[in-house]
Amino acid sequence: MSRVYNFSAGPAVLPEEVLREVADEMLDYNGTGMSVMEMSHRSAAFQDIIDTTERDLRDLMGIPSNYKVLFLQGGASQQFAMIPMNIMKNRVADYIVTGQWAKKAWQEAGKYGKANKIASSEDKTFSYIPDCSDLPVSPDADYVYICENNTIYGTKFHTLPDTKGKDLVADVSSCFLSEPVDVSKYAIIYGGVQKNIGPAGMVITIIREDLITEDVLPGTPTMLTYKTHADAGSLYNTPNAYCIYVCGKVFKWLKAMGGLEVMKQRNEEKAAILYDYLDQSRLFKGTVVPKDRSLMNVPFITGDKAMDEKFVKAATAAGLVSLKGHRSVGGMRASIYNAMPKEGVEKLVAFMKKFEEENA
Repeated sequence: MSRVYNFSAGPAVLPEEVLREVADEMLDYNGTGMSVMEMSHRSAAFQDIIDTTERDLRDLMGIPSNYKVLFLQGGASQQFAMIPMNIMKNRVADYIVTGQWAKKAWQEAGKYGKANKIASSEDKTFSYIPDCSDLPVSPDADYVYICENNTIYGTKFHTLPDTKGKDLVADVSSCFLSEPVDVSKYAIIYGGVQKNIGPAGMVITIIREDLITEDVLPGTPTMLTYKTHADAGSLYNTPNAYCIYVCGKVFKWLKAMGGLEVMKQRNEEKAAILYDYLDQSRLFKGTVVPKDRSLMNVPFITGDKAMDEKFVKAATAAGLVSLKGHRSVGGMRASIYNAMPKEGVEKLVAFMKKFEEENA
């Protein structure tokens, strides 16, 4: 069977070149006579893999030297607790709730202190990003938290909020490495890798060194203390070694493609193809305020549940898969991450046009 165009929100499409390279090395990585999947995380061969992976990520993002890169397990959801446990010193934090994941993070933080919801777009089903130019930031807040790209709802912060001098913490799971970013604007920037970088099972947390201390909330488990992992170079316990290896391959692929400036241009071009069609379609319509649209996740609807289902079924049969919207919102969603070729978006739009002609 030939490969489909996979529009899944995560685990998601990976670059074909990377998959072929990984397949070639499955039984023998670099002359070791074994797969990375069976290699000791304490071996010299694996140390070289994790060092190279971190170095390439630092190059791609221009990560300053006073930030640590941590390869952690538990996904982005575990960071919802880990962040307040480690940096909520005053037991106060401010959250901007622009979707389900930000809402879950805010709810989790409430277990450890006072989590203030200082802005939200829930009133309109998270279809826009609230104005964050003059927020009621709490004077004693330890940090301000955002989910920068909202996978389910297809919104993106194109301008970071004015945190009035407070540390900014951002979940960038679904826009990680999709465009250049100034890491120094964040105290912590983290993301689950299974959307735009690698296979499921890992989160990368980039954290300013001064936030890594032994002064954490009482009762914080050893495994949920940033210092534990920073001191051990992400090797305190057995990490998700194979995932680190595949992410490393993706970082090499991104560098070979020309880096994050080039990826941003490619992503803008791909998204424009789909949004331009949605803006003139009589059958399909986008659900997000145009200025807040994501380049990565594009939700759309027909307004008729039965028609939505018919479309998803027909698209799947045509090799355009995983277009069903998240169960909480319905409709359709096309996730067009870095590894989705332009051709895939063009095929999707051509199919939508044909479907519209036959069903409008």
